[in-house]
Amino acid sequence: MLKYLFLAIILLFVFAGCTQESQNKIGRSIQNWTGTNGILDIYSGGKLVKRFIKIDKLSTAYGTSDNKPRPYRFGYGFLDENFNAQKDPGEKKVYFEFSDYSTNYIFYENPR
Repeated sequence: MLKYLFLAIILLFVFAGCTQESQNKIGRSIQNWTGTNGILDIYSGGKLVKRFIKIDKLSTAYGTSDNKPRPYRFGYGFLDENFNAQKDPGEKKVYFEFSDYSTNYIFYENPR
């Protein structure tokens, strides 16, 4: 038991000594491994028009030859056709992408 407490204290000091950016990278790595169960709502004219649920993460697209970030995000999630934030029979997992310039969207963790 004392060995685990000592290990936890050492890890706490190592983590506290990291820069904020390093801490963010560690946190994102853990989230990528565990998932976030996110929801992505897409709006048009102030009205909800699409909802994707059970999203692990949103990714930024990068160019193949220049490796520069592209102005859109992409991910995989279930298309929630009835907007109830639950996966119902018949709702399938799909690939989606949306523009950073013109898409009004909100991404958030599923509270259920």
